[in-house]
Amino acid sequence: MISRRGRLALMAGLAIGSLVLSGCGSDMNSSSKPSDDGKVAGKITFQTWNLKNDKFTSYFNTLIAAFEKAHPGTDIKWVDQPAEGYQDKLSADAAAGSLPDVIDMGPESAYTLGQAGVLLNLEKDDPGARKLYLDKAWEAMTFKKLGGTYGYPWYLNTGPSFFNTALFKKCGLDPKHLPETFDELFDQAEIMGKNCKDTPMMARMPSIELFGAYGVPLMNSAGTKFTYNDAKGVELVEHFRKLYAGKALTKEALNNLQTKELETFKAGRLGYMGGSSYTLDDLKATAPNVYKTLGIGPAITNGAPNTYMESLVVNAGSKHKTLAKAFARYVTNPANQLAFGKKASVFPSTVGSMDDPYFTKDDGQPSTKVRLQSAAQVKKAVVYWPAAFSGGADQDTLREQLALAVIGKKSVKDALDTSVKFSNDRLASQR
Repeated sequence: MISRRGRLALMAGLAIGSLVLSGCGSDMNSSSKPSDDGKVAGKITFQTWNLKNDKFTSYFNTLIAAFEKAHPGTDIKWVDQPAEGYQDKLSADAAAGSLPDVIDMGPESAYTLGQAGVLLNLEKDDPGARKLYLDKAWEAMTFKKLGGTYGYPWYLNTGPSFFNTALFKKCGLDPKHLPETFDELFDQAEIMGKNCKDTPMMARMPSIELFGAYGVPLMNSAGTKFTYNDAKGVELVEHFRKLYAGKALTKEALNNLQTKELETFKAGRLGYMGGSSYTLDDLKATAPNVYKTLGIGPAITNGAPNTYMESLVVNAGSKHKTLAKAFARYVTNPANQLAFGKKASVFPSTVGSMDDPYFTKDDGQPSTKVRLQSAAQVKKAVVYWPAAFSGGADQDTLREQLALAVIGKKSVKDALDTSVKFSNDRLASQR
């Protein structure tokens, strides 16, 4: 129920769909494949996703200048792409064989591009990097089906639960006893729905990462088949079906994405949502009335909390792979990850960085409380979203099938079976 990847500037669930990559693999394996000179020298292009703005431009300019000074003969060209249409841009560049040398992306996109053969496999090309990053972060970029690791882990993001305590009071709930478990959340959602029409506790269908947090096994151990249609998955969706039948879930929730959930919470018409330190800052700036009555609790989970991750990947066709690898390592080294984490309200994926006082010392401020709570979660959190689960086709199919189940047009089991079959058929077709 928290944002899909915790994007810094948008915090929206922008889907990275299956990329159209016909012909890419053959291009990368052709006789014209660029060769690397083995030197940290030359000119490369570094692409980020929606990060060139007032908050981050100075950071990246300073970062690049320091690298170039330390490595004479290097030239790093920084380009940034807007959030909207990023997946289309990646698709077009990959199909044309014109991907930048170092690229900002999440595990789902890296999985698709890695499968097409256009990304460097770090297990082979930079195996020594593994020791620098948290095991869970490295594993999130390691795809068993592809037999390698396809990105340097960058930043992690997770967060607590946010509650509108004014709505709790209005709708017959005790703001001093905020839900901490799924059972408590669903029970209190029923009460809120019964006492306050059109003011639900939740505003959208469960996402794939919520299935993971609920304890549903998402894939088999080999990472070759989806399995979220088991009894535990059915149990989760039955809760939403019951809420909808009791008018504690609106019709709009059937199709809402995370952006709509956030808008509804800001408008004071939603009881609960997951978020992050960035969300807290956003609420303070854009929804001060909601912020004043904000209740904060731990992430609701039946196991480890969920986290989202961004990485830097290297184009396998780069003419300067040695430079590209060195720069990707530099951006994601402990010192730079720590600096970026402080500036961006995210968390580093490097070993030991989370022990910094910034993530452990409390000063009594609400923002610090959220940061420390989130930092504690990061240490045990996992990336539930399977890299092989398409943020486009698979996510849309799951949401559509869940909507049919929740309104009673299909049984929950049939809906999940349909969604799983779609995802497994798509996965099988890529072999």
